Amino acid sequence: MDVTWASEWIEDYANAWRSGDDEVLGELFTEDAVYRSSPFRPPTVGREAIREYWRNSTSTQERLELELGEPVVHGNRVVVEWWALMRDEGQDVTLPGCLLLRFASGGPCEELRGYWNQQQGRHDPPDGWGR
Repeated sequence: MDVTWASEWIEDYANAWRSGDDEVLGELFTEDAVYRSSPFRPPTVGREAIREYWRNSTSTQERLELELGEPVVHGNRVVVEWWALMRDEGQDVTLPGCLLLRFASGGPCEELRGYWNQQQGRHDPPDGWGR
């Protein structure tokens, strides 16, 4: 795995989020993938469960503006920051976060761990973010 390949996977993930397309998103993961949207929530396990999680999670999001940082690749692991501005449940919110990804041989993601924070209103990323 290299930075170019990781960047393409991350862009596919971002495009699925932007479009709310849970079918495309599901194809980025192995059949038995583990998706941890937060360290304090139970994991979502399996491609179909991940699709359902995304249908529910993105159903209240509107006008998503999403930026991605430069990925860091180490073997089959990738880390990348993201910064999202959106309306969620009728409110402007800023949602910055980080994804820790582990990939199976051949490319699909077999584990995603997400860490994020939500702030009311729209806030730009700080200088140097995403590098």
